[in-house]
Amino acid sequence: MEILLGLFIGVGLSAACGFRVFVPLFIVSLGAHSGHVALAPGFGWIGTTPALVAFGAATLCEVVGFLVPWLDHGLDVLAAPLAIVAGTVLTASFISDMSPFLRWTLAAIAGGGIAGGAHAAMAASRYASTATTGGLGNPFFSLAEGLASLGMSLLALFLPAVAVIVAVCLFIYALTVLLRRSRRAFGGPSGTTKPAGLDPEFR
Repeated sequence: MEILLGLFIGVGLSAACGFRVFVPLFIVSLGAHSGHVALAPGFGWIGTTPALVAFGAATLCEVVGFLVPWLDHGLDVLAAPLAIVAGTVLTASFISDMSPFLRWTLAAIAGGGIAGGAHAAMAASRYASTATTGGLGNPFFSLAEGLASLGMSLLALFLPAVAVIVAVCLFIYALTVLLRRSRRAFGGPSGTTKPAGLDPEFR
């Protein structure tokens, strides 16, 4: 039961990493530092003062950086692998009573996968925001992402079962978006493009 609960918390936090990488890390570090969050053995470093300061500074830089139009796209590229790593580490930090190999394997699949999926969903939404507003609406979108990451982090810690449901919904949404993009790239559901010779313009 403890393993399942830890996995639920980790998955919820991983989804939060998809919105913002360092916000959930800072929340967990703050909770562990104050004694309100219990971490698995070997992850006590997350709650140390140096880690808390580092995560706090990184969170501030990340939140401010994403408010700058066009710079947010560069940060998106950097955030993609970081979100997967952060989701994996956070999930592993809440799973105890399991061999290290199984812990990290489960954390990479569940935590890393959810974090990557959530980030892909947000990146697609950001692309749509840029296309429709010319990038002017991105700061508002970035602010919403930051609040969503904070809310998802708190939800994962206090209502982990609900957080898992939200995380799975985000992952399904990301898969749907990626499938639509792949179909458009290859010319439709069949994955084949229409020969130019059949187009009336080329007759």
